[in-house]
Amino acid sequence: MLRIGILGAAGIAPAAVIRPARRRTDVEVVAVASRRIASAQQFAERHRIDRFYGDYSALMSDPDVDLVYNALPPSEHARWSIAALEAGKHVLCEKPFAMNADEAAQMLEAAQSTGHRLIEAFHDRYHPLSAELDAVKASGALGEILTLSADFSTSNPFDPASLRHDPRLGGGSLMDLGCYPVHWVRAFLGEEPTVVRASGSLNPLGADLSVAADLQFPSGATALITSAMLEEPGHLNSSLEVVGTQGTLVVKNLVFPSRGHSITLSHNGLDRIWTVRGLETYDHQLEAIVHGLQLGQELLTEGPDSVSNMKVIDAIYAAAGLGPVK
Repeated sequence: MLRIGILGAAGIAPAAVIRPARRRTDVEVVAVASRRIASAQQFAERHRIDRFYGDYSALMSDPDVDLVYNALPPSEHARWSIAALEAGKHVLCEKPFAMNADEAAQMLEAAQSTGHRLIEAFHDRYHPLSAELDAVKASGALGEILTLSADFSTSNPFDPASLRHDPRLGGGSLMDLGCYPVHWVRAFLGEEPTVVRASGSLNPLGADLSVAADLQFPSGATALITSAMLEEPGHLNSSLEVVGTQGTLVVKNLVFPSRGHSITLSHNGLDRIWTVRGLETYDHQLEAIVHGLQLGQELLTEGPDSVSNMKVIDAIYAAAGLGPVK
């Protein structure tokens, strides 16, 4: 039985961990911690969790917790993920992994020194859709990859009280949304890019509302990465387009494919459109974690991958003249 403790009474936790765990017989959410005991208690009662703490350190000391799900703001990811690892827990840390690549490297070092697992919660990478895209590339149907375009934009009007809009907490469209497109193109090509140029627009607090970045890969392929928090009600786009010498691949709704997605491959003058079967991304993520821990196998979103993704994010901010994330 994998026993999970949740750091932060966060809105993402029910979808990301609680409901997927309830759909299994080998996983249980046993505790939750918040900075305020009342919030922790309310969250625990609402979601039928036995124990609650008004102190993050208390959760670390709970001997019945095997894995800590870090759902805190990005500004708290490094501190409390490292604390959990040093307390003998495995960690599933929400994206973006850290505030910058230096913090990410410290987190990875803590995982390596303690021997405990540190996994970044890029849940979409564990859906069968992701493996299908890898298979398309491996098939050679696209030929040599020339360009990629990846976008994640959604309706998220500026709110000064929201952590997603506060740069001190790790807010901003690139951190909250753009980390996904960066991960998509890196995973698809299996290469690490350099940032050629980038630009962005800021909200009144100084967090980016939108970002666009041009990347160059060692193979010669280029990529355009875009992310945006929009005022437009109901807007949601998470898409990837790959153009090769032999064909074009267009994928829609990579982040939540269980809600409807499509894959279109244009090759030899013909269009093939299809989907892949799968559960919610979070169910696949939890399945991978359970098996990865049991078998001792490294997962797709742990290890140096997380540091590399943060390096690209840092470089995009620098190229956009927005400065490093602190």
